[in-house]
Amino acid sequence: MVGDKLHLSDEIGQTNDDYSLVVELPDSDPLFERKKKLLQIKGFDPKARVYFERSSCPNWVYATLEKILQRARIIHLNEAELYFDEVDGLTPVKYYSPRNELEALNSILSVIDTSLSSSTDMEMDILQDLREATVDKILDFGDKCKEETKIVENCSCDREKCLLQWGENSGVRTKLQITYVERAGRGAIAMEDLKVGDIALEVPVSIIISEDLVHKSDMFHILEKMDGISSETMLLLWSMREKHSRNSKFKIYFDTLPEVFNTGLSFGIDAIMALDGTLLLEEIVQAKEHLRFQYDLLFPALCDDHPVIFPPELYTWEQFLWACELWYSNGMKIMFADGKLRTCLIPIAGFLNHSLYPHIMHYGKVDSATNSLKFPLSRPCSVGEQCYLSYGNFSSSHLITFYGFLPQGDNPYDIIPLDIDAAQADFSEEGCPMSSWTTHMVRGTWLSKNHEIFYYGLPAPLLDHLRRARSLMPHDKTLTQANFEIEMEVLQDLCSTFEDMMESIGNTELDDGKNTSWDVKLAEEFKDLQRRIVSSIITSCHAGCKLVKNELHKCTTDESQSP
Repeated sequence: MVGDKLHLSDEIGQTNDDYSLVVELPDSDPLFERKKKLLQIKGFDPKARVYFERSSCPNWVYATLEKILQRARIIHLNEAELYFDEVDGLTPVKYYSPRNELEALNSILSVIDTSLSSSTDMEMDILQDLREATVDKILDFGDKCKEETKIVENCSCDREKCLLQWGENSGVRTKLQITYVERAGRGAIAMEDLKVGDIALEVPVSIIISEDLVHKSDMFHILEKMDGISSETMLLLWSMREKHSRNSKFKIYFDTLPEVFNTGLSFGIDAIMALDGTLLLEEIVQAKEHLRFQYDLLFPALCDDHPVIFPPELYTWEQFLWACELWYSNGMKIMFADGKLRTCLIPIAGFLNHSLYPHIMHYGKVDSATNSLKFPLSRPCSVGEQCYLSYGNFSSSHLITFYGFLPQGDNPYDIIPLDIDAAQADFSEEGCPMSSWTTHMVRGTWLSKNHEIFYYGLPAPLLDHLRRARSLMPHDKTLTQANFEIEMEVLQDLCSTFEDMMESIGNTELDDGKNTSWDVKLAEEFKDLQRRIVSSIITSCHAGCKLVKNELHKCTTDESQSP
C-alpha cells in the first residue's frame, strides 16, 4: 500500500505586504479534469496563489489556513469522494472524509516546512504562525476521532516480544509495543506521546520479505521457467515452505503468525448462506474460485515433478489458502530505492491495525538514505493509545474478504455499484463537472449533508443521469412543474429498485450469543450494514417524493393565483 504523493507546490512569494502560497493541482493527476472543473465551480483557480497578509485580527491565520485548506481538500479528492461531492458553487468546501482531511492538512504542513527552509525572517514568522494553526487543526481532528484503547489482560505476548527483540537486533527502531486490544486482537500501542511527523516505526530493508528472497532460493530456477507466473505467486510458494523451515532467517516472524486467518476466504457454509442477497457473497465466492483455479494450475504438478523442493505435505490446498490470506492481509506495496514497486511482508508492521481515522498514512517508499522503510505520523498518538495504519480506501466487503474485519464507524467507501447503462455524456455540461461518469453507485445517505430539493441525500451524478434519460433538455434545477414531474419519476423508480434490493437481502438476526461462530457473526453484521444503506436510500426517496409534492403544490397554487 503506497500513500499518495503530495500535490501542493512549495512556493512562497511576497508582494509589498502580501504573502502567498501556491496551491496547485498538478497536470499529472489522473482526475485532473474533474478536479479542475470542481475548483472552478467553487471559485478557485487550479494554479492560483493564495494571498494573505499578517493582520491585527486574532483570527487572520485561521482564515488564511481555511482558504488554503478548501483548495487542498479538492486537490486530494479520490474518485469516490468526487462522485459523491455535492456540487454547489455557493457552499464552502468544509469536509469530505477523514482520509481527505488528513491528506489535505498534512500536504499543507509539508509545503510550509519546505518553505521554512528558504524563507526570510519576516516570512518565517508568518509561516510559523500558519504551521502552528495547521498543527492545531490536525490536533482538533484527532481529538474528535480519538477512541479509548482497552488492553486485554492476561494475554501472553512472549512471541511478539521475541519478534520485537529480533527486529531491534536487526536494526528496527520503534516507539510502539505490541499487546492484545479488545475487538482487534493484537495491536501496536504508543510507548510515548508521538507528534505529527514522528517516526513510529522504522524497518530496515534487510528484514523485509520481498521477491528478492525468492530469486535467491533453490525454487527460483524452476518457477522462472513457468509461463505467466507472477512474483506474488512465487512469494506465496516460498512462504509456504519457509514457514516450516527451522533454519529460516524469518522463523521468529513466522512463529508469530496465526495458524488460521479469519478472513472472508475462510467463511464456512453457514456464513456464506447468511450472506445470501448481498454483494459480499459474490465477492467471496469469486475470490475463492479464482484461488482454487490458481492452486489447481500449480498442484499436484509441482510436487510430482519436484518433490524435494515442493514437498506434497507442505503444499496442500489448506496451506495454499493460509499463504494467500497471509499475503492479502499483511502484504504491502513498497517502492524500493531502484524505483520498483514490490509486494512485501514487513515484520512488526503487520501488528498495526486499520482505522478510518489512521495515525499513519504515508509509508510506502523506502528511504534511500537509510535504506529503511519509515512509518511517520500524520496525526498525534498519545502514550497508551493504539496507533493505527491506513490499509487503503476499501469498502467493508473488501476488508472482510481479505482482512477479516468490519471497520468501526461510518465507512465512506461502503458503496453499492449500480448496473445502469450510463452512456458517455458531454463533460462540459454547465454546472455539472461529473456529467461524464460512466458507472454509478450509492452509499448510506446519512453521509450526505444536502437533503434539499433536487439532492435528497443521493449522489448528483446518478440523479443527473436518470434525469437526462427522461428529458432531451438539460436539467436546470428550476422550480417548474415539468422538472417536478421528472423528479417524481426518478425518485419513484429508485425507490422501487431499492425496495426490491431490500427484499432480496432479507432480514438480519444479529445474535450476540457465545455459540455463534466468528464467520456467521461477521456475515450478519455485514448484512445488517447493507440493510442500513439500502434502507437509508429508500427513506431518502420517500422524503424526496414528499418534498417534491410540497413544492409542486406551491407551484400550482402560485400559478392558479396569478392574474
